[in-house]
Parts: sequence; C-alpha cells; structure tokens
Amino acid sequence: MTNAFRDEIGKGGYGTVYKGVLPDGLVVAVKMLSESKGNGEEFINEVASIGRTSHVNIVTLLGFCYERDKRALIYEYMPNGSLDNFIHKQGSVNANCRLEWKTLSEIAVGIARGLEYLHRGCNTRILHFDIKPQNILLDKDFCPKVSDFGLAKLCKTKDSIVSMMGMRGTAGYIAPEVFSRNFGAVSHKSDVYSYGMLVLEMVGARKNLNSGVSHTSEMFPHYIYKDLELEKDDIILGDISEEENKIARKLILISLGCIQTSPSDRPSMSKVVEMLEGPLHSLPIPPKPYLFSPARFAEESVTTSQPSETGRLA
Repeated sequence: MTNAFRDEIGKGGYGTVYKGVLPDGLVVAVKMLSESKGNGEEFINEVASIGRTSHVNIVTLLGFCYERDKRALIYEYMPNGSLDNFIHKQGSVNANCRLEWKTLSEIAVGIARGLEYLHRGCNTRILHFDIKPQNILLDKDFCPKVSDFGLAKLCKTKDSIVSMMGMRGTAGYIAPEVFSRNFGAVSHKSDVYSYGMLVLEMVGARKNLNSGVSHTSEMFPHYIYKDLELEKDDIILGDISEEENKIARKLILISLGCIQTSPSDRPSMSKVVEMLEGPLHSLPIPPKPYLFSPARFAEESVTTSQPSETGRLA
C-alpha cells in the first residue's frame, strides 16, 4: 500500500510515516514503529486507546499490523501534516505560511474539544500525556486531530488520578506534577497543562512572525504576564485589528489559566471549551504560576531529567 515505502512524509523517535493508498483508493498514513520499542508497549497502548475513540478531533486509526518485530499503524491521511510545521519549523515548506488568528483560534478550540472527549466522552477515560505541536495533525481544512497515543493511559470514567512510574511526555510540555509528585497528583489536569503550553506556543510563534522577537515556550509566559499587567497589548500582540486582539487575548488568558502550577487551580477541558466559546470580558488575568518565576524555573530545569533521543522522557 506504500509502494515499497516510496513516499516518506514524517520521521521521529517513534519511527517513520509513509503515504499510502488502500485498494479502494483511500489515501492513508502508515506509521512504521522503530524496532527498538522493546516489548511493544507503546504500540499496544496506541491501538488499545485510539481504538476506543471516534471524534472529529481525534485521528482515525484504520488498521494495524503486528508481525514479529514489524509494527505498523494505519491512519487517515492529513494533507497539512502536523501543527509544528506551521508554527516553528524553520526551513519547512510551511514555515512561512502564517496562520491567521481566527484559524489559530479554531485549531485551539478543536484540540480542546478532542481532549474533552478523551477525558469525558469515552467509555474509558484516556489521558494522553504527550500533547505538543508534533502530535496535532491538520486535515485539508485545518481541522486539528489529536494523534500519537503511545504514552496514553486508560482509567475508569469516574477516576482521574493515575499511578505512574517515572515521567512521560516531552520536555517543555510536561506538567509539574508529572516530574515531581510534590506538586500534586497526576490526572487529566496534566493534559490541561500541556494544552496550555501548546496554545502559548501557538501565540508566541505568531508573535515571532510579526516582530522577529524570539521567546522560548518556557519563557514566553513571563513576558506575557509582564505586558498584561502593564496593559501593553500592542507589545504582546503587535499591530493587529481589534477583532484579532480579542481572539489573541482570549487564547492567552485561557492558556495561562491552564498552566497553573497546582493541578487543582487548572480548569477542566470542559471548562476550557466553555471559556473559548464564551465572551472575553468574563476572563480575568490568572495568577502567575510559581514555576514561571524566571529564577525558580531555571532552578527547577537543572533538576529535571534531560529528554531522551526520541524527545521523550522515559
């Protein structure tokens, strides 16, 4: 179906993705997992979790292959690739394709709805634990779909807190409680934190395109708070229309609420969707997260494990 793996469309620590065509003409993405994935835990995780889902904002798993050490996942094909191609991948075909504020807002809403479905809409609650731009795929209409469930954990619908050995996720998006239980229990609120960091990165990338200012996703919240407190919207967002300003400010305020240090201070994904669809004037400026005091964050970063070659923390 991949014509001897001729058309490579993506590559990462998990393996390589190829474009393929099924006998009925349906175009698909075939993800060949690396042989170094041990006993196949991530593969089984992905099949077990995503096989339970059916939602417009969750990528559709069409099939899989598990033959000896060969493991493949077959997904619906996403013509626009992943979100990271549009927000910070230098040198890519889409690197200079600026997504308008309205499109960014629609993408943020779609991701939120997908996560809300995983947390509340499935028979078994699914916690993703690896929300980042690379794992958000975009169809031809830029409708976002959450993908890559290799690190997901399943839990009973009424349960939220999960037990977990060590850390999982990608540096820069991991909630504080995932790398240190001193911050609280690991739960669906950990995905909320990752979502907040993702949206801030979307806003920061759009700002960088406008001004050429370089802020890492880790430090960007500090700059945002400083300007919000001084009511300097023009510094944060640049020269944009009033309508775009409202969209951008809403995204910023909601995402800042999502990255609160204590899990109990973060909204649920249902509340996030409600806020995204509600009026801007009802959104206050959230407290500044403790971890984003620059000195404190630098100190915490030193004690945090470094990412592995795959970009994940084991």
